[in-house]
Parts: sequence; C-alpha cells; structure tokens
Amino acid sequence: MNKSTQACSGPHETVVESRYERQLWMKQLGAAGQHKLAQASILVVGAGGLGSPILLYLAAAGVGTLGIVDGDTLSLSNLNRQTLYSTKDIGQPKALLARDRLLTLNPEVRIEAYPARLDPDNAYALFNAYDVIVDATDNYATRYLISDAAVLFDKPLFIGAVSSLYGMTFTVIPRKTACFRCLYPKAPTFTMERTERARGILGTTPGIIGSILAQNVIKYIVGYGDWLAGKLLLMDGEDNRFELVPIERDQACPVCGDHPTITEPLPTHVDPQQNGC
Repeated sequence: MNKSTQACSGPHETVVESRYERQLWMKQLGAAGQHKLAQASILVVGAGGLGSPILLYLAAAGVGTLGIVDGDTLSLSNLNRQTLYSTKDIGQPKALLARDRLLTLNPEVRIEAYPARLDPDNAYALFNAYDVIVDATDNYATRYLISDAAVLFDKPLFIGAVSSLYGMTFTVIPRKTACFRCLYPKAPTFTMERTERARGILGTTPGIIGSILAQNVIKYIVGYGDWLAGKLLLMDGEDNRFELVPIERDQACPVCGDHPTITEPLPTHVDPQQNGC
C-alpha cells in the first residue's frame, strides 16, 4: 500500500500526513475501505452539471480509475453549474477538460477521457471496462440507453436527474431493483422534454444531487450504509424538502423483467439542441 493509503490510528494520535487522512479516520472507511476505492473503476456518462461534483468528489476520494464519457464542448451558458470548468475553456471538449482538471486535483487517479456520445455501438466496450456506471446525463434517450446497457451487461448503475430546483436519484442493481424503464415505461417526446428544460436550472441543484450520487457510489464500493437501491430520493429545493419513495422492479419490464424483450442496447435519438445538464 502506498503512502497515501496507509492507515492512521485516530485523530488524537500520530497520523500519516496524506491526501486521504481525514477519511481514513472514519470507522466506516479506514485503510480497508481506501484500498477498495483505489481498486475501483467507475464510468461517469456526462461531464456537465451533475458530472462536475460527481467527478470532483470521486477523484478527491481516491477512486482508482475514472472514465468520462461526454461528446459536448463547453459553452458560456454551462458555467453557472458546471464547476469543473472556467471561462477560458469555452469551445473545448468537456471530457478532455474534465480529465485535465481532475489530474490537477489528484494525480494519483487514473483518468480515461472519451470525447464522444455514448451509443449502442460503443456501450458494451465502455461498460465492460468498468465496475460501476454513473448516469449524469440530461436527456431521456441516453438515460434509457445507459439503464438498458447496465442491466444487460450486469453493471450497478447510479442515476441522477435535475431541473430547476428539483432533483432525483436512485440506484439500479441489475435484475434485483427497478431500472429506469420500470419507473418511466414510456419516454417523453422531444417537445415535452424541451418544455421541461425550458424551466431552467440553478447551479446548486446538480451540485446537491451530484454530491449525493458521489457519496452513494463511495458507500457502495466501500460496503457500508444505504445507497438507494430500491429507493427513489426526490428533492424539492424550492421548499427544502426531501422524500424517499420505495420502488419495485416491474416484473413485466421489457429489460429487467421476468421475460425481457429488449436484449441489446437500442439506438438513441438525442435532441441536437441539448448540451449538458
């Protein structure tokens, strides 16, 4: 074990000065948990408003390998919520920008950047290379693709979605808990989705939901606490309310049900006007 993951006996005794010192003090994590983080590989699809806090906190915590999938370039309107970036980065690919920013935060983490959109042709190779998948995207077509692929390729999936002052997050354990299609059997039209996006978004909303996502991923890897498997967490930021709703797998779901009819990732049709949550 390298210096950065050496154990420390407690905050009141001599400790190893290291990057992970404070989390090593935690009884829920410690040296054993830090080693699990160092061995883990996580693929984050989307490096926008949700992806920014997720990637920052996973890199800071010492996850061994982070993959970043995002085919967009940075625009000025992204900067109220996409805190990985700065004004000088406008026009550049987000995946590459995110990789470079995370390496300045923690050069011990291995970062793989994929400046392309996820599609049925590249989903298997990408998902197969990682232990855990995180959906930090901003459109329904890609969410269905990610959820379907996670179930088909047997990968635990952490999902987040945000709009205005509202957000939600839940976790998919393939064929054990509800997948995205269980909750939303029918996708909204592009018109409905554009109407939803027209509500706008405050940067703190993805900051809160993204932080919860990152924390649940870390807890899942280390193996403690609750990580929202079989539960939907709803946030109403306007009235400062959180609601936890039990969700069940739909036995008739075409992907994760008892008699699935979707056996491979389906083509996606992403609205070209969309550019990051």
